[in-house]
Amino acid sequence: MHSKLARYAWFVLAWNVIVILWGAYVRATGSGAGCGAHWPLCNGEVVPRAPTAAMLVEFSHRVSSGLALVAVIVLAVWIWRTVAAGQPARRAGMASVVFIVTEALLGAGLVLFRLVAQDESLARAMVMPLHLVNTLVLLLCLTLTAHFLSGGAPVAISGRTRTFGLLLALLILMIGVGKTGAIAALGDTLYPARSFMDGFMADLSPTSALLLRLRILHPALGVAVGAMLVFGVAAVPLAAGDRRGKRSKRAVVVLAIVQVALGFANVWLLAPVWMQLTHLLVADLLWIALVVLTASALARRDAPAATSG
Repeated sequence: MHSKLARYAWFVLAWNVIVILWGAYVRATGSGAGCGAHWPLCNGEVVPRAPTAAMLVEFSHRVSSGLALVAVIVLAVWIWRTVAAGQPARRAGMASVVFIVTEALLGAGLVLFRLVAQDESLARAMVMPLHLVNTLVLLLCLTLTAHFLSGGAPVAISGRTRTFGLLLALLILMIGVGKTGAIAALGDTLYPARSFMDGFMADLSPTSALLLRLRILHPALGVAVGAMLVFGVAAVPLAAGDRRGKRSKRAVVVLAIVQVALGFANVWLLAPVWMQLTHLLVADLLWIALVVLTASALARRDAPAATSG
């Protein structure tokens, strides 16, 4: 019934993942100040006339982010005009608009308050994890929107509080890993290590910058949560005919193992930009798979299970 709308919703989700990766590239390359302390203009211009490399990177991210904002608004309006009132896709679509607006405002704040490039302030260390949490919630809303439009049944928690508690705990732990990951990535950008041992000793040194001393939290928490995901989702019950739910369960297990391996590789290789982006991409895919699994496991039993998508 809503096949075109569902395909568009999955496209919007994919586009936002691309925007997130490009934003990470902006941070990893120190290009966040490419447009100066100007927003939404770039150095006071709508289109920069004498762009530098950093300016092009930052400007292209702003353009892609603007397109993402428009795409989400179009999605919400399309849902509002074609989907019946009371359907969960409506609520998820409107929530997506709220969180992409806050995403834009957080990005603007980083630029306007100069919390970019080589800024080492505590304010930046606090805003980056907050930005990451908003990003994950945005992806959650977009994923649920696409899931419901693709035949996913409404969620019902009654009678499944144990499953709900387990999945909610896994989602919260994933957010925790993401927050420590944002801190670790910022530390890698501001204080690049010359060797593996150099970086390891800096993490343990009491005289190192706070970001470096906090960096070790990410791999420790990442390994623990990865193990919890692999073994935790095994206990998640699914309806017999829920093929999407079963695929998402397998995806969570595989992606969690791959993500832990990538984390070790990222540390060993001293966090090159391409590895940081790969690590982030798998993290986003793992988060999306866990959200789909949660919605599938908590799907109302008297509604048809999603068998496509």
